[in-house]
Amino acid sequence: MSVHRIGLLLFLCAAILPGPGAAEDLPAPRLDLPLRCAMGTVCQIQNYFDHDPGPGFHDYNCGVLGYDGHKGTDFRLPNLAMMRQGVAVVAAAAGEVRAVRDGMPDVSIREAGQSEAIREKEAGNSVAIVHGGGWETQYSHLLRGSILVRPGQRVQAGQKIGLVGLSGNTEFPHVHLSVRFEGRAVDPFRGPDEPPGCGLGETPLWTDQALAQLPYRGTGLLQAGFATGKPDLRQVEEGGYDLSRLSREAPALVFWVELFGARKGDRESIRILDPDGAVLARKQEVIAGNRARRFSYSGRRRGRDQWPEGVYRASYRLQRRVDGEDRDVLVVKRSIRVR
Repeated sequence: MSVHRIGLLLFLCAAILPGPGAAEDLPAPRLDLPLRCAMGTVCQIQNYFDHDPGPGFHDYNCGVLGYDGHKGTDFRLPNLAMMRQGVAVVAAAAGEVRAVRDGMPDVSIREAGQSEAIREKEAGNSVAIVHGGGWETQYSHLLRGSILVRPGQRVQAGQKIGLVGLSGNTEFPHVHLSVRFEGRAVDPFRGPDEPPGCGLGETPLWTDQALAQLPYRGTGLLQAGFATGKPDLRQVEEGGYDLSRLSREAPALVFWVELFGARKGDRESIRILDPDGAVLARKQEVIAGNRARRFSYSGRRRGRDQWPEGVYRASYRLQRRVDGEDRDVLVVKRSIRVR
């Protein structure tokens, strides 16, 4: 979650005033990716821009990946361990830094007292860059102490300005990219004009290279792995359970999956096979409602005997009813050696 309707106070109030070059007749900037991360395999877009004028939500592709009132694009990391390693946030286009906020801690909004602590600063540590012609981009939720630029500084497209963090109103590490034209929020997938219908606009703001790395994914994998007991979501988010093999003495063998974009009515199944191909554990469930994120697992406790040596194979399948047929929208396969 990353609500910015209030939290942009320091930035958004100034954004409605003409910045450097705002009066010039300049074309819209072409935007590169705002972070250095392999999109679609390591990092994902968690939430898109809300195009529903009412209390509901739909993204530019008429999908449901996001929430009511979200006026930006959230580029997320899979877990906090990767955040601590450091993932660069970069300027999506050349411009001049207008405003900077730093010093806010990287703490999940779910922690006690955080809602009050971040009041009127929900965007967290942020950088706002003006690009001329009334255009501005903002990069929110950056890591405390990581910001490398200052107001008035010129930056180039691709220049590092900070690191992905967890500051402000968020519960997962990501950078929220806001794009504004003369103070009005713009979806870079649609461009400044709002043509009817779904899909990319006629003039998306992304460069061709960036757009090639951003195919629409309404559902996808965040991370998956094995655990030796009931997995804890907090440990998953910390990058725990990074197991490459299990001991024969392990108390349990559990396969877990964290994904984004599950929908009401989707059917999920998990299956674990032992080294001989026999089913060790199985789970099937119909998802009751849309889920921005879903965490699911299945496994089996060890009996009196040790686990047999060998390779154990696990699979996760998410199926969705499309045009009267059940279709796979996500299939995840992993294996682990027990010895």
